[in-house]
Amino acid sequence: MLRPILLLPLSVLALCGQIPKDPAVCLLDEAYKALRAKHYDSAIESFRKAIDLAPDRAAARKDLAYTYLKIGETEAARGQFFEAMRLTPADHHAALEYAFLCYETGKTVEARRVFDRVRMQGDPASRETAERAFQNVDRSLAEGIEQWTRALALHTDDFSAHHELARLAAERDDWKLAAAHFERAWQLRPDLRSVLVELGRARRELGEEERAMAALLAASSGAEPRAAEDARSLMPARYPYVDEFRQALSLDSKNVELRRELAYLLLEMGKTEEAKAEFAALPTAAPVEPPGKTTIAPKEMARRSYEKGYLQDALTYYSAAHEADPLDFGVMLRLGWTNNLLRRDRDAIRWFALARRSPEPAIAAEAATAERNLKPGLTRFRTSAWIFPSYSSRWRDVFTYGQLKADFKLGALPLRAYASTRFIGDTRTAMGDAPPQYLSESSFILGMGLATDYWHGLMLWGEAGSAINYLGNRRGAPRMAPDYRGGLAFYRGFGRLIGAPARGLFFETNGDSVFVSRFQNDVVLYAQNRFGLTLPAANSLGGLEAQLYWNGNASTDLRRQYWANVVETGPGLRFRWKGLPPSWLFSVNFLRGAHTRNISNPRSPNFFDLRVGIWYSLTR
Repeated sequence: MLRPILLLPLSVLALCGQIPKDPAVCLLDEAYKALRAKHYDSAIESFRKAIDLAPDRAAARKDLAYTYLKIGETEAARGQFFEAMRLTPADHHAALEYAFLCYETGKTVEARRVFDRVRMQGDPASRETAERAFQNVDRSLAEGIEQWTRALALHTDDFSAHHELARLAAERDDWKLAAAHFERAWQLRPDLRSVLVELGRARRELGEEERAMAALLAASSGAEPRAAEDARSLMPARYPYVDEFRQALSLDSKNVELRRELAYLLLEMGKTEEAKAEFAALPTAAPVEPPGKTTIAPKEMARRSYEKGYLQDALTYYSAAHEADPLDFGVMLRLGWTNNLLRRDRDAIRWFALARRSPEPAIAAEAATAERNLKPGLTRFRTSAWIFPSYSSRWRDVFTYGQLKADFKLGALPLRAYASTRFIGDTRTAMGDAPPQYLSESSFILGMGLATDYWHGLMLWGEAGSAINYLGNRRGAPRMAPDYRGGLAFYRGFGRLIGAPARGLFFETNGDSVFVSRFQNDVVLYAQNRFGLTLPAANSLGGLEAQLYWNGNASTDLRRQYWANVVETGPGLRFRWKGLPPSWLFSVNFLRGAHTRNISNPRSPNFFDLRVGIWYSLTR
């Protein structure tokens, strides 16, 4: 009696029409209705939606393929037959349809392989069809190979004969014969770099990965853009090895770009003598004549252009100076900085990496610091931490802000996902008794979020998490509460920033707009500006680097709360020592401030504040 009892509710639901139907089945019903009405576009759309919901239904893919054929979309049909064949390897009919479409669309190698497999493994009817098709394809290829072999016996250095013989051999899966004739064809016509791509494919089919990489590497560096693009698409996602560079040069000994790249690689590896030998093997560079036919040396023109902000001209002149003297590490350093300012950070890192090999300690140190600072922004995964403890005379308190974050780049998108732990606290925690005035959030804030890459100094971010109050007894606040925050951050610096080798003026501006859900869904806007003078490094004081400046700060919020509406101004000093890590920075600021809104403000609207702080950050 158990089975009828279990089925009864289903029977009732079926009678009432309440059993939920598979959405993919509903879409397939729509597809077949449209197909019967010869509404092929509608049928294709419904088939595709059904396949998105149930991608493993081989029958639906075959029906979609036949529908594509009705409107002449041969390649789309071929793709669906391939998926059907992959999902059901025993469906030899789908395999044959795929093979015939491969042959029609020029994929002879794939067609021959599938025909060969089906003629060996298929059912009797499929084997017979596949055998006839295989013999037709193979016979044509064999006859072509024989014809071009006879032609080469008469004319051994005929490029067309070698190339056509190699192509037919590749289509017949004879990759050893194909590789031999592609290589000979390249030797006869070294201007056709597409032949190198074909040689690379042939060597890869033979399992000769290093030799394949050499051919593709040679093809990727040259004046034939299409061949270079095809070669790069076939190369593995890693930097080539020295041996691969050397094998590539054995194929293309006159490839200046390739030899120069090898020289740079050897230089970065510390193999200076080998690098010099490669540089010496480069053809003598033609004299560089900068724009305007000036007689001033390119290096000097580059310096002048750089200082005046003509960065593209500076890049041109520094490149010319590097051509004239490939071992001038100072020029390499300037190429790094110029590319950095032009937002070409990958190129900048490459030049900094070369410049840090300089025998001059100052150039090597500056380049190493620049490379270290730039690399984290381009890595897929990184961790970072910062902390900023500061003392405020106004509150007679020490505040500490900090964050520990791990983030990773989301593919090619300009986004990084991250997990974060923030800390916001102070030593006094509260003032007064009725009611107490809390001076900070006194919380650890755990969150996960997304942040964009910086674009012209701008960065957008947002996160969701929970705030955990470490006091536990804070009046009116739960121990743990949801926390949603996000905003827009902006930073730009101009002039001689701290650490600059020479004295000069500078200006820095920071701007932030921050939404915080726990502050009654408020949005707070901050602006901090510093204008002043960067002093030259004082070697007599241990390499002291310092800035004197004037502050101009302002903040406001959308809810118009007194604590968020403030303006401040006053002098400041920032300093650090060269011996410390670059991210250490000490600051002393004496500010005169005023609240611009004083409703509910329990204190004076005007104030003086001496703030002393230490900033430290670390990124790996």
